[in-house]
Amino acid sequence: MKILFISPGWPKGRLWGELTFKFPSLSLAAIAAVTPPEWEHEFCDDNFESPDFSTDADIIALTAMTAQVSRAYEIADQFRSRGKTVVMGGFHASNMPDEARTHCDAVVAGEGEPVWPQLLADWCGGTLKPLYQSDSLIDMAEIPAARRVMFSGKKYLLTNTIQTTRGCPFDCEFCSVTAFFGRQYRKRPVDLALLELEELRRSNSFVFIVDDNIVADRSYSLSLFKGMKGMGFKWLSHAPIDLAADPELMQAAGESGCIGMFVGFESLSQNALSAIGKKTNNVLSYQADARIFRDHGIGILGSFVLGCDGDTPAVFEKILQFCEEARLEAGIFPLLTPYPGTAVRRRLEAEGRIISNNWRDYDMEHVTFRPAGMTVDELQQGYEWLTNSFYSFPSMYRRIFKLHRSLQVFGPMNFGFRAALRRKGGHT
Repeated sequence: MKILFISPGWPKGRLWGELTFKFPSLSLAAIAAVTPPEWEHEFCDDNFESPDFSTDADIIALTAMTAQVSRAYEIADQFRSRGKTVVMGGFHASNMPDEARTHCDAVVAGEGEPVWPQLLADWCGGTLKPLYQSDSLIDMAEIPAARRVMFSGKKYLLTNTIQTTRGCPFDCEFCSVTAFFGRQYRKRPVDLALLELEELRRSNSFVFIVDDNIVADRSYSLSLFKGMKGMGFKWLSHAPIDLAADPELMQAAGESGCIGMFVGFESLSQNALSAIGKKTNNVLSYQADARIFRDHGIGILGSFVLGCDGDTPAVFEKILQFCEEARLEAGIFPLLTPYPGTAVRRRLEAEGRIISNNWRDYDMEHVTFRPAGMTVDELQQGYEWLTNSFYSFPSMYRRIFKLHRSLQVFGPMNFGFRAALRRKGGHT
């Protein structure tokens, strides 16, 4: 018996589809880790290679985010037309199971590890159900190490990705994480996380910890960082900007080898932050906080959500000016996107403001709703101008061409984003 795991590709001609540096789907490696040993498995990343529709696999398993799901449906339909059993999971299928079921035989909603072995047993017994959803969240101590061997030979920047916590205690209006995990913040035992990190260190000193908020539990994070000190890692993860207000935790992160954090600034307006539920951010301390990150050797990939109700056309130039003055090493500028399952989607639906359900455009770079403070075209054009301006040579020089240990990551990242923008038709 065999399973073919497939990660569908991002649409070409879009920023995320044109980026050459890509990371593997850790969720599929996690599902592979709980697959019974009598099952063979193969892996295909559609970003690099087309699926083999003549495969002898018995089950085709796909996961997809919303912007990828149209491609996932195309792949699923092709396999089903050949008589294959297709199973889908991930954020989109979990929030839109009825839609997904029109393209597959079974949907796994929510965390897959608790129900995956039962799904395979049901398939063997001829009793496959249309929907699998666990009654409870998995015990984090029971999560096995991801089966990363499935990524061997693929064209990834690195395969050293790991998750030490799941969920986020906050409830930002636009975020899919809370919709998927709820507001429960769960942690793997530190000793198990460190054991898996020891294994990863054998292959590469760089690691990306994919936690949505690695410092939500201070005592846990401090223990993890102290355990990582001396392991020789250069690592990146996600953290809120108010980490800068905790000198001990900040120092522990830097000493453990952290060289970069994804930080959600989201907005330069305190009123907008309050409206979207971003409670940890204080706009007045942004500049000082960014400097504290840098002083500890930690670069910032800053994120700003464009199109909040308080935004006007003046917001784009203000954000660019801030990014350059704060010397943010990298940045992304996602358009507010009403993903299924999120609070912002429910609000915008109630207000009659969603203008597109073309899932391909839910890639954070296409306007899919009517903004309050500008026209659709002004928001779209502002996004394009800001992104291209940020990755222009003058802006890159002002932000990153100073000696800093994070440059080894953020230098190539800037040039990678710039090249992707040029390939998709941007002008920098």
